Amino acid sequence: MSLLLIVAISLVIIELVYFRLARHWNIIDNPNERSSHKSATIRGGGVIFPIAVLIFFFASGFSYPWFMSGLVLIAFVSFLDDIKPLSTKIRLGVHLSALLLMFYQLGLFSEPIWLIPFLLILCVGIINAWNFMDGINGITGGYSFIVLGALAWVNQYRIEFIDPQFLAVILIALVIFNFFNFRIKSKCFAGDVGSISIAFIILFALGLLMLNPRDFSWICFLAVYGIDSLLTIFHRILLKENITIPHRKHLYQLLANELKIPHVVVSSLYVALQFLVVAGFLYCRSYGNLVVWSYLVSVLIVLSVFYATIKRKWFHLHGS
Repeated sequence: MSLLLIVAISLVIIELVYFRLARHWNIIDNPNERSSHKSATIRGGGVIFPIAVLIFFFASGFSYPWFMSGLVLIAFVSFLDDIKPLSTKIRLGVHLSALLLMFYQLGLFSEPIWLIPFLLILCVGIINAWNFMDGINGITGGYSFIVLGALAWVNQYRIEFIDPQFLAVILIALVIFNFFNFRIKSKCFAGDVGSISIAFIILFALGLLMLNPRDFSWICFLAVYGIDSLLTIFHRILLKENITIPHRKHLYQLLANELKIPHVVVSSLYVALQFLVVAGFLYCRSYGNLVVWSYLVSVLIVLSVFYATIKRKWFHLHGS
């Protein structure tokens, strides 16, 4: 029996066992005024993401130990936060510590010292953006699958930058999670442990790709989430709101809540958009850096215009 089949069977069993434990210990996400769901649902189903990496870690002979230490740290604290909310200071401290461990694995401490604070701020922002975007059925699992699937394709056919088994076990975990989450009535939500862990994993894989060789245009793999997150922050600043307080002002939330578009349809739209962005990006890479960067800028402009148009036309529904 192959390793990947064993991983798949093990993760299914672990997920089902977790469901029973979550019900017993009441690890449940109950709807509130900021929620996009209407019924109590198990929280923390994304726990299988760090567990999948942990299985890879032992099976591979302890590959990427510093990254693994950071992932265990951030996943553990995020899981505690799913059970009982922790203070912002504790979560931020853990995020920074975990990222420093990842940076050491990536070899970033040989870079100019001023780069580390900048990257910490950027990566903390991306991790929290991934967490804030996790608000409707299927969006985290589907979007993450596209990003990691694209990274696996690049690793297989363009640039080998990471152990392919690493990406394979995460993709298996995402398929299993999506089976329970990417549906009209979800069996579980990712929880902080899922959304934050998968963001941490994607940052590590993307970091290895960007550094081998140095090419930061790969940030295109995060374009759709990036535009929604950044422009929503800007919008909230214009509204003079505290951007650290949970809200329902992301574009995907407007589509799902105010326009009443089914969750799976909105999630599918985000997944399809990111797939098209990635496909176009990979096609353009055959024509040199000028074409690649022109494409990236064009994508960001088009997504921004799309975001602004929908928000301008329909945001008034949010207030009502």
